Amino acid sequence: MAETVRVLIADDQALLRGSFRLLVDATPGMRTVGEAGDGATVVELARELKPDVVLMDLRMPGMDGVTATRHIRSDATLSGVRVLALTMFDMDDYVYPALRAGASGFLLKDASPAELVAGIRIVADGDGVLAPTVTRRLLADLSHDGETHRPAPRLIGLTKREQEVLVLIANGLSNAEISARLVISLPTVKTHVSSLLAKLTARDRAQLVVIAYESGLAERGMPG
Repeated sequence: MAETVRVLIADDQALLRGSFRLLVDATPGMRTVGEAGDGATVVELARELKPDVVLMDLRMPGMDGVTATRHIRSDATLSGVRVLALTMFDMDDYVYPALRAGASGFLLKDASPAELVAGIRIVADGDGVLAPTVTRRLLADLSHDGETHRPAPRLIGLTKREQEVLVLIANGLSNAEISARLVISLPTVKTHVSSLLAKLTARDRAQLVVIAYESGLAERGMPG
């Protein structure tokens, strides 16, 4: 992670952009490098400023946050730019498409300042951050939407324990929570997560969630 995390803020509400800017600029080791009120502008600014993290509102006029995320993540010149999606509602239909487009995670806009700052740092450091309430709602919706999942053979090669860890990640559990649930040490959980990232060629924790959903493993492994 860079010594100073450079943040680009994208939201169609000027008041929220201002609030996010104040929080970011008041946090040691972070600074705001730009603001955008629509998707097209944030893509343009991302190419110009090359921030470390884009705080991306999913619902913006014109080009929405999902499309903007896809443009940013598919641009080879912006490979170092990470996207942290922000949503107002835990049932937002835009969340899953945002993850598929390349977002490294998502948080609710009413997250506490500490949660938002922590999320920016985690994403800047190359990992994914997932709001548990959104993750669990997403899992419930996808388990009843009647979609055809991608073939499970993608998961061939995972151990039973790795599959258990993947299901818990998909349900929004942190490493510490997984450790407690499975009664294994935290270093062991981290080893399993690293193995999952390597075996599934996933860039971060957020992409592991997408894989768990699309393979059908998350649905089959939902806790009762």
